[in-house]
Amino acid sequence: MTASAGDGATGSATDAAEDATASADATDDATASADAADGPVASAEDVPDERSYSGIFGAFPYAFRHSDSRLFRAYAVVGGLAAALVAVLFVLAVVVAIANTTGGAGGTFTFSRAFFVFLMMLVIAPLVAPILAVARRHRRRATPGASAPSAGYDRALAATGFLFLLALYAGLGISVPPALQEESPGAVGAFLYSLPRAAGAVPPLAGAALIYLVHRYYR
Repeated sequence: MTASAGDGATGSATDAAEDATASADATDDATASADAADGPVASAEDVPDERSYSGIFGAFPYAFRHSDSRLFRAYAVVGGLAAALVAVLFVLAVVVAIANTTGGAGGTFTFSRAFFVFLMMLVIAPLVAPILAVARRHRRRATPGASAPSAGYDRALAATGFLFLLALYAGLGISVPPALQEESPGAVGAFLYSLPRAAGAVPPLAGAALIYLVHRYYR
């Protein structure tokens, strides 16, 4: 009887060990299935870096997302659309210049094209400068150990951007040829028409200078 009892105890221990081994195998199989369902784990290189952006076009959404100023976010949309509209208008102007200079000297077309590109850069650069400056500032402040960017800088540059848009409008009003001027322009339009056409470049240049000065002041 003693031997039988020992054999029974040994059998029970063996059965318990086998059950534990089967449970462990089942747990491993479940873990492997879960890992396979989840797919491969993304590495740090695969995750996009929210502290940076790529190129000029990437600066617009980056600045919009990281700025806490509603005024700047509004200008990021308005200024971006204005810059795109100006670019389209200048492209159309180049197309018209090509049509008008067909059959003319090659040097005339080259000068006209270069002049249009120069004017386009003079107009677009101040429009996008506040957005690019804010994006660059937030990217620098996003580095570990750097201080948090101030919303005052964003608001100030957005205000100068809107002022530059008004300056562009004033410059265009001043430079309108007499043949294209409206008969009843109103008080503001009459004042702009009364100024010499050469003064049409003054408001945009002053607006661009203001953007630079505000950037330097808050830097």
